[in-house]
Amino acid sequence: MASGPRPGTYARGTETVDAILKAAHDVLIEEGASAFTIRRIATASGMKVGNVSYHFPRKEMLIKIMLDELLDSYDKLLESEVRRPDISPEDRLRLIIRLCLDDIASERTTRLFTELWALANHNAFVADRVRVFYQRVHDFIGEVVSQLNPALPAEDVRTVALYISASMEGSTPFLGFGKPWAEKMQQFTALAEQALVGLAKSITPQQTIRQPE
Repeated sequence: MASGPRPGTYARGTETVDAILKAAHDVLIEEGASAFTIRRIATASGMKVGNVSYHFPRKEMLIKIMLDELLDSYDKLLESEVRRPDISPEDRLRLIIRLCLDDIASERTTRLFTELWALANHNAFVADRVRVFYQRVHDFIGEVVSQLNPALPAEDVRTVALYISASMEGSTPFLGFGKPWAEKMQQFTALAEQALVGLAKSITPQQTIRQPE
């Protein structure tokens, strides 16, 4: 995890803060949302509860930093791999889909986001931070959708971006790491590239409106 401005007294001990964040990350992934407490994180980091609370009085602060740093790492990856000027909008969207699904197939991402969703079900702050995270993802996808389909109104672009993101994230319990159909992820990715890129290119405003039965 990258170092940077953080809550609490980070200026007095960046290594300590990094150790706490690593322990929090490991607890959430390896032990789940139910174990994600300041006390358990303190034990995992080899520190006293007071030391952890001194830097992070609430576990929600740890979630915020973890998601912010994750977004920063994704932003850097997308900037270097996807926003290259030599890539067409169509290939750009294909690459986004491939990168996202490859990431979903990893152990870290499958477990991390499954546990974050569980925390979000019962914690309004975590739910809002997860929403902000995904909004950034939707905005990035929307940029490419608008390039592929310039006639699509802005609101429809947002809806299509949401659909693309939800289609990929929805694969997690089925094709994520260790899930029942994980071995099908490559085929799923090929289908997703074809279907979602085709949708983004051809969808019309009329097709985004549900017709009355």
